[in-house]
Amino acid sequence: MTALPDFAAIEAMDAADALRPLRDRFILPPDLIYLDGNSLGVASTAAFAELRRAAEEEWGQDLIRSWNTAGWFDMPLDLGDRVGRLVGAAAGQTVVCDTTSINIYKALHAAMALRPDRSVIVTEGSSFPTDIYMAEGVVSTRPGASLRLEGVDAPAIEALIDGDVAVVLVNHVNYKTGELRDMAALTRKAHDNGALVIWDLCHTAGALPVDLDGASVDFAVGCTYKYLNGGPGSPAFIYAAARHHGGIRQPLTGWWGHARPFAFETRYAAGDGIRRFLCGTQPILSLRALKGALDIWDEVDMTALREKSLRLTDLFITLVEEKCAGHGLELESPRDPARRGSQVSFRHPNSYEIMQALIARGVIGDFRAPSTMRFGFTPLYVGYADVWRAVEILEDILRTGTWRDARFAVRAAVT
Repeated sequence: MTALPDFAAIEAMDAADALRPLRDRFILPPDLIYLDGNSLGVASTAAFAELRRAAEEEWGQDLIRSWNTAGWFDMPLDLGDRVGRLVGAAAGQTVVCDTTSINIYKALHAAMALRPDRSVIVTEGSSFPTDIYMAEGVVSTRPGASLRLEGVDAPAIEALIDGDVAVVLVNHVNYKTGELRDMAALTRKAHDNGALVIWDLCHTAGALPVDLDGASVDFAVGCTYKYLNGGPGSPAFIYAAARHHGGIRQPLTGWWGHARPFAFETRYAAGDGIRRFLCGTQPILSLRALKGALDIWDEVDMTALREKSLRLTDLFITLVEEKCAGHGLELESPRDPARRGSQVSFRHPNSYEIMQALIARGVIGDFRAPSTMRFGFTPLYVGYADVWRAVEILEDILRTGTWRDARFAVRAAVT
């Protein structure tokens, strides 16, 4: 964006936005500017309707019969295919279940079992910490295994991939900076060295187009409560390319992953295909809320979504750097939109206090230690006027110094 637009131009952009009608399908408090969809997505009327139906009718009236009559038992697979469509996965390769952390653990073990002659896991030192923690946990269970970290053992992850590496665990979009990696190129690099790849899509699914099958990805994991708007703690998903299904072995061999769960056999026998990643009984109410949230995505053109995302983030960067110049903000996200997800991060020594002041004024983003303010842009419900107003409020907070109020320095448990 070369010239700073005026508010009339911003209003015209909203009026011409093909995704704008979808905003009315979400439950947004009036006068709230929500720029934290990269942490928790907004509730939709469809999600609430599904949740009420599942609770009041299926659980309340039909009780245990609903496992069959309401399709509860097959929901992890059915919803998996719906999520899979959004990340470029053909049917039968994605299942919704458990949490991202648990699915990372399962996928790492499965990948290492497919490369039994190799002992190294590679991941990012700047990764969301749970990825590192779960990789450490896997290494601790496998004698001789070791972990290499980008930014610790080498500056670039590509330099860490050699003939000893079994699997590379990597985020498509960095949780703190929003930097986007080249999925096809890094997957090809790993495969050229005989390694497998697990892509973490927590900040990707629902934010931009993905083509897991086209990039020949081996495994992927991700959450559904961010851009997919499935609700707080909604189940995660895991993808495994069909070519690996016959060799999948993972240690959390619960009864839902059994080939015949209601035969109640003494010994474990793995189910077919992607079912092998299931473990225990799944949270049906959360799955039903996710089902409602996914209904909206049947109407979304992912290319149009990405185009709007880039316009929103470009506009935000332009306005912040113009209106808030001289107040110590430093862009932490890539300036090149092709290398950026659907978030913008700025660094400031007092990011926590500034973010708390913003939240008090009705602009919700979040803070990540030690000094990052994150702003997530969900194109389904964020408009261009939201961006304009958010920057006006940010500028006022910085100019007047209201963030210096002692109440904004009090640290909450969740930031």
